Amino acid sequence: MKYYTGVGSRQTPQHILNIMTKLARKLDLAGWTLRSGGALGADRAFEAGAMNKQIFFANQATAPAMEIAGRLHPAWHRCGEYARKLHGRNSFQVLGPDLQTPSKFLVCWTPDGCESHSSRQFQTGGTGTAISIASVSGIQIFNLANRASLQRIMNWI
Repeated sequence: MKYYTGVGSRQTPQHILNIMTKLARKLDLAGWTLRSGGALGADRAFEAGAMNKQIFFANQATAPAMEIAGRLHPAWHRCGEYARKLHGRNSFQVLGPDLQTPSKFLVCWTPDGCESHSSRQFQTGGTGTAISIASVSGIQIFNLANRASLQRIMNWI
């Protein structure tokens, strides 16, 4: 199986949401399986284009998934139980339900264009946890807020 992660901000611009849906459709036809999180905005845009998908929700987060997220979250001690579960589900989105089967790449949109754990900041939002997990796992990240990543995806579509 070929897996990719499609996530991002709930405030993703509409033209980017449209691109995400087109990308998901094309990846679906090429035999890829989407991993996402069911949130409004980017997650739902990817889901709209994918027939083959694994969608993870906060209530599915396990202690090991939350442990991975907690190691990378900059303010884990400030997160309540539900927030920890939301971040924990990001572990599944990137590493699979067994936390051992990583996605090949991650596509997202965040307001700050973050593409690595080291460049994550408050403005990256909750998607930052998925970006951090992918980054430290050596998974390629395409943030569509960055011109180069957007152009590369558009060329492929």
